[in-house]
Amino acid sequence: MKAIRVYEPGGPEVLKYEEYPDPVPGPGQVLINVQASGVNYMDVGRRKGPLATQQPPIPGGEAAGTVAAVGQGVTEFAVGDLVGSSSVIGGYAEQALAPAARTIKLPGGTEASTAAAALLQGMTAHALAFDAFPLKSGDKALVHAGAGGVGLLLIQMAKMQGAYVYATVSTEQKAALATSMGADKVILYSREDFAEEINKDTAGEGIQVIYDSVGLDTFAKGMTCLGRRGWMVLYGGSSGPIPPVDLGILGARSLVLTRASMNNYTATREELLRRASDVLSWIASGQLKLNIHKTYPLAEAAEAHRELEGRQTTGKLLLIP
Repeated sequence: MKAIRVYEPGGPEVLKYEEYPDPVPGPGQVLINVQASGVNYMDVGRRKGPLATQQPPIPGGEAAGTVAAVGQGVTEFAVGDLVGSSSVIGGYAEQALAPAARTIKLPGGTEASTAAAALLQGMTAHALAFDAFPLKSGDKALVHAGAGGVGLLLIQMAKMQGAYVYATVSTEQKAALATSMGADKVILYSREDFAEEINKDTAGEGIQVIYDSVGLDTFAKGMTCLGRRGWMVLYGGSSGPIPPVDLGILGARSLVLTRASMNNYTATREELLRRASDVLSWIASGQLKLNIHKTYPLAEAAEAHRELEGRQTTGKLLLIP
């Protein structure tokens, strides 16, 4: 098969398109004929990481397609089933393995590209809005990277819960997109201080929650616009990890700091299926709008990474074998 290989850490140029042996499913695994693979920031981080992290040597953790074969003990799936997984092993390829326990059979009418674009980011947004800090009507929330894949979905889910949503973006174009998805106030962080704007809006009372995937560039300032007993929900660090935190800064307003990880919000198969089912059914009904920014041939994975790192994208990027 054709696949993207990584031999050393580095920039997008280390992503090599070449032949690779066809995978064989082991016990508890399914082999997927990949129709679409999701591109995520975690793929970028892994590509840049130490050589020890380049295992398996094919990046990509999210894909959808048809089942080509099943390993020993797998009874839930059969050859030909249309499936998706956000726990794929080596998704930047024509074929990829996935644990059967972390794979879902796609509902009728769902396209592989929809699943590859929606599963990881959609379930992340679902976990944030409904569990990490369960929003309720009247809450005020800030969504950083509001025009990103998770951000656009999170804005919509926050509005489902009746929240007032602030979003930060970098350009007017991204602001328009975040607004179209329901954001009540969009702040261009390149021009405005988001904490000052929020404190001005709330007369210094602050807001209930910040969903932060940016990390280093936004964390400290965000702590200054949270209200009493407000929550800082970190779920990424696209600008870099935050430094060690003096827990004393939480005391003035009894703030809560948590680091949300998807593995802990889809720890059981029941929870995985519930989140995936909600996301895909909302997309099918039109209640949730999915923004696929661009699709690339698999061979152009390096270009997808360049655009993602250059903050030239909104929504989701896909690779098509």
